[in-house]
Amino acid sequence: MKHLVITGASGGLGKAIVEVFAVASWEIVAPTHSELDVTDLVAIQGYFESRPVDLLICAAGIIRDAPLSRLDESSWDEVLAVNYHGAAICAAAVLPQMIEKQSGHVIFISSHSAIHPPHGQGAYATAKAALLGLTANLAQRNGRHGVRVNTILPGFLETAMTESVSVKRRTEILNDHVLGRFNTPATVARFIHYLHHELIHTSGQVFQLDSRIS
Repeated sequence: MKHLVITGASGGLGKAIVEVFAVASWEIVAPTHSELDVTDLVAIQGYFESRPVDLLICAAGIIRDAPLSRLDESSWDEVLAVNYHGAAICAAAVLPQMIEKQSGHVIFISSHSAIHPPHGQGAYATAKAALLGLTANLAQRNGRHGVRVNTILPGFLETAMTESVSVKRRTEILNDHVLGRFNTPATVARFIHYLHHELIHTSGQVFQLDSRIS
């Protein structure tokens, strides 16, 4: 039995990942915020202390969009804490057991904003960009132990997280897609399943899954 832990599983993408891996007969743990606060270092360490993890998917994320001049310090800190620090701490918590068994996989869910940050997403883009550097660093350091680390840029997904995006902005984003359509949570989930099971020699990579060129 293989063990998957996914943070942020209450979101649209998280739920799709759970569905795909459940069909594949994985033991899935998808903690709610009350069960695992990814901004709490002590809570994270305790949560993973005796929990087997073969695959960790860090999908927890929040957005607090505002021009940098109007973004208060607490909002900045919150975005960094959830989108970057939480993912980094969770990865650090599971790496020792993966190194010990010479096998394991960490997947970070980043964003197109990490490489092409839009106006008003300074904090979110910064946090998601930091995951790209972390991916390269952890993959380089832990590859000799059989541990893989990869990052997914799912693209714009029509989920609860993006419901507040205006029709005008949604149209602008769609126009940037050369295929003229958005990606879907189900498609991203199937790619993650394929990445883990079939691309077993792949690590340190960033996969952009929509059709935006720039």
